[in-house]
This record gives sequence, C-alpha cells and structure tokens, in this order.
Amino acid sequence: MTGSAETRGTPAVSVILPASNEATLIGGCLAALCDSDWSESAPVEVIVIANGCADDTAARARACAPAFAERGWTLQVIERAEGGKLAALDAGDAAASGAILVYLDADVTVAPRLLQQLHQALSRPEPRYASGSVNITAKGAVSRAYARVWRRVPFMARCVPGCGIFAVNAAGRARWGRFPEIISDDTFVRLNFAPDERIGVAAGYDWPIAEGFSRLVRVRRRQDAGVAEIEARYPGLLANDDKPAFPVSEKLGLALRDPLGFAVYTGVALAVRLRPAAEGWSRGR
Repeated sequence: MTGSAETRGTPAVSVILPASNEATLIGGCLAALCDSDWSESAPVEVIVIANGCADDTAARARACAPAFAERGWTLQVIERAEGGKLAALDAGDAAASGAILVYLDADVTVAPRLLQQLHQALSRPEPRYASGSVNITAKGAVSRAYARVWRRVPFMARCVPGCGIFAVNAAGRARWGRFPEIISDDTFVRLNFAPDERIGVAAGYDWPIAEGFSRLVRVRRRQDAGVAEIEARYPGLLANDDKPAFPVSEKLGLALRDPLGFAVYTGVALAVRLRPAAEGWSRGR
C-alpha cells in the first residue's frame, strides 16, 4: 500500500476493483481513475483485488501506485490465489475505510467528473445507490449494431443500470452483509434499493460489451440467468424493480430506424431463448 489513511486522512471514497487476468486493461482503468477531477480535501483510496490471476495484473496495478501517491491518494493491491468475483468484493470491503464505496470493473473507463459526482450524490445519511451515464462501446460491426439498440432499450436509457460501476454510501452498504454467491452482483445490489433511492449522475463511463454474435449470446444468456436467480432466491427484492416495459411500438420504431441493429439484437435474444444458460462465468466482453 502506498501511503496510509493515518498520514493522509480518512478516505472520502474507497474504490473496490476486482480484477482476474486483466493485465491488458488494468493500467487504462487505473489511469482514468487517477485522472479524475477531485475537489474534496479528503483523499481517495483504491483497492485492487487481483483474484486467481495467471498473468501480471497485480504487478501492473502496483506500477500505477506512484501516480496515485502524487495526488495524496492510496493504491493497495491484494492478491488472492482463489478466483471468484464475489469473494474479491468481500476482500475489498474488508480492506476499505471510506464511507462511500465504489465498485468498479477493470474494463470500465471513467470520465473525469464521475468520481466527484458519485461522492456528491452519496454524501447524505439516508441509504443511497448511484451510478453514472453508461456509454456502451464495441469494436466489431456485429457488436456495434447490438450496442446501438441496447442503449435505446428503456431500462438502459431511462433507469440507473449500474453496469460496470455502482456506488453506495455507508447506510446503503448496511443493507446486506457479505456478497452472496450469485451470478449478478450488480443486479443484487441495485435491487436492494428502491427506485427513489437510486441516483443517476450526469458524468459517464465507457463500458465495453462482448465481441461477436456467439459471445453476445453467451453473455446475454448469463445475464438472464443472473436475473432469474435473484427472482428465485430473493423474491422480496423484486418490489424494487423499476424495469420499464418495452412496448411493440418502440420496438417497431427501433426496427425502422436501425434494421441491422434490431436484427442483431433480436437474433441474440432469440438464440438465448432457444438454449438455457450453461454453467460457469462469462465475461461481459
């Protein structure tokens, strides 16, 4: 760990970043985070949990420590031989000392104002959840077409989905104990808050999706399985679901405006329905 809370003050925000074999992405994720606009007197602490890595994710993360130290921030890297995102999140929680917790995926690139705006939104005693404005990114033609429609789906366009990054204050984090062994940690956390307890801030972030039709199907199948698991295991949380309807009129409008994108999006959805989810974890990219 670079620096300490005692010498630099109690952190205003703890960023918890689980990373499994993310050597190609961790540097860019941390560089964007370190470049955040920040006007608070209290520092930020960043905790990278390198879990089950077979590459040099941890070493590359530690190489970013001097840049954080120059800002008076701290960067801690925890190495865990075991894989598993949920256990990594628990390890990050145990090490965190900030009153506001930001859970960040290693493939996300935050905009400069996002961290500050999350802090402002969550600096209140009432339990609150917050995330930024997601920009779904893709490289290949198929995934770009899928992303064009996905970002217009009512849930993504009108709600606070929290894909790739979400944050809670101390009162909000008290809503649950250890992270349960589930597929969709972001859905679980979001549904622990009523719609009026969720805050969407204007600052954005880039969130890449899977590349290619088969990978999109695999990830979409996994996402649907994650939602179904929460419905089965935590039915009480469904009262907090504010997923809006996707009426036929809106679907027809999308199909007319972007026939290729709509064909890819509906093709993925159809492929998912034709075969149930397989066991195991699938990346979102």
